[in-house]
Amino acid sequence: MQRRNFLIASTGLLVLPTVALAARDNPMPEELRKALERDPTAPVLGNPDGDVTLTEFFDYNCPFCREMVDPIHRLILSDPNLRVVFREWPVFGPDSEDAARVSLASLSQGRYWQMHKAMFSIKGKANADTARQAAAKAGLDWTRLEQDIKAERVERHITYSFLLAEHMGLMGTPSFVAGDEGAFGKYSLDDLKGLVQRARETLG
Repeated sequence: MQRRNFLIASTGLLVLPTVALAARDNPMPEELRKALERDPTAPVLGNPDGDVTLTEFFDYNCPFCREMVDPIHRLILSDPNLRVVFREWPVFGPDSEDAARVSLASLSQGRYWQMHKAMFSIKGKANADTARQAAAKAGLDWTRLEQDIKAERVERHITYSFLLAEHMGLMGTPSFVAGDEGAFGKYSLDDLKGLVQRARETLG
């Protein structure tokens, strides 16, 4: 796993010039934090009014992302003041993007977590076909999903994921952001708790 601080100055989501300065003197700009943590297209689990936000960038074809489902779930259960934002970042190509679109469409039926777990439980490559299998497993209405996949917010979410990842210099999936710190790679539950605790200390 690798850890880094974000050294980014911003004037808005679409214009984010990077400045290499000491992280302690230059915390994440509020415009960037808002774009990262408060995008209305992003699924939120845990406490929506939590005192700290953990954001995960992931891809359904990422094997390490698959291994993070249980630790993230356990983290949410262990921390009633934690807010978790999921950013679908389909870096593994068109099949991953097809899967991400179906998963994001499940938000309209209020079953995103069920779909998220089902996607990672399906064996084989994530794509449009396995996403349909996962949707059935999660108890979703496929006819409604087919319509919701076309929603503007689905396209917006994926576009913003790539923009945010590029401007923060993320290396791949899974990537986690909390406070002014980012982490890349497979993390244990204790690692995640440490990341969240440091964010609380920084932002508190």
